[in-house]
Amino acid sequence: MATATATAPPTSSTTALPQMKKENEKVDYFNLPCPIPYEEIHREAFMSLKPELFEGMRFDFTRGLNQRFSLSHSVFMGPMEIPSQSSETIKIPTAHYEFGANFIDPKLMLFGRIMTDGRLNARVKCDLTDNLSFKGNAQLTNEPHMSHGMAYFDYKGKDYRSQFQLGNGALLGANYIQSVTPNLSFGGEVFWAGQHRKSGIGYAARYNTDKMVATGQVASTGLVALSYVQKISEKVSLASDLMYNYMSKEATASFGYDYILRQCRLRGKIDSNGCASAFLEERLNMGLNFILSAELDHRKKDYKFGFGLTVGE
Repeated sequence: MATATATAPPTSSTTALPQMKKENEKVDYFNLPCPIPYEEIHREAFMSLKPELFEGMRFDFTRGLNQRFSLSHSVFMGPMEIPSQSSETIKIPTAHYEFGANFIDPKLMLFGRIMTDGRLNARVKCDLTDNLSFKGNAQLTNEPHMSHGMAYFDYKGKDYRSQFQLGNGALLGANYIQSVTPNLSFGGEVFWAGQHRKSGIGYAARYNTDKMVATGQVASTGLVALSYVQKISEKVSLASDLMYNYMSKEATASFGYDYILRQCRLRGKIDSNGCASAFLEERLNMGLNFILSAELDHRKKDYKFGFGLTVGE
């Protein structure tokens, strides 16, 4: 005698689950997050692919006089590359000392650096209001027509950012970036260099989640920049980028990694020109870091190695 198994009809609670899930997935376009600044859309890729490589010996010492004011001393000894018509790189040994003063306040930051060759670098960041801030940087040298300065006015909206730029040589620029979804943002920029009678326009897009960041940028100057960062874990991430200039028909691709250990951070990359580099920051003790830098360019037969110490926070 066959028995029939009756299937219970779905209850109202089970049928409502998919519908509730769809309602929860709806995007609130009136409450989008504020995007990162336009000039920092490649931030994660630059952290992995463009560390501060150097050649020779470097020593940095920072001493805090109080909670807001500190002094810094830097010594660098290493070769300096000079232009040459031959394929081989010509280097001459150099050494310089740099003295700096820093003032850090919640609404005002001042940084100054002066070197033994007479160069003076200064930076300032001031929050004028909760949404409007001013940034400026300048470099003064003894060489004629080599000093320059830039001023930036940044406005941070609820789901957008805008910036206006003003520099010497009649340089004017502006950019704007807008969040269109919780993960996607679009932006654009324009600039005018009055001294050289040149203008340009550019566009950019950025898509980011908890596991990846993808960016794209194109400009009328011929630049096409693409980058992608995959976060393998909290300590490991892989990055790649592609730089192409459709006017000079030159392209460069690079692949890199960023590995954060308990006491050190290791970054490295290799590009399509055959240049490989690595940068290691080892924390020896509280306020004491050891730095190793290496860059190998087999095509140009140019090999750079550097080491240094950083004392102070």
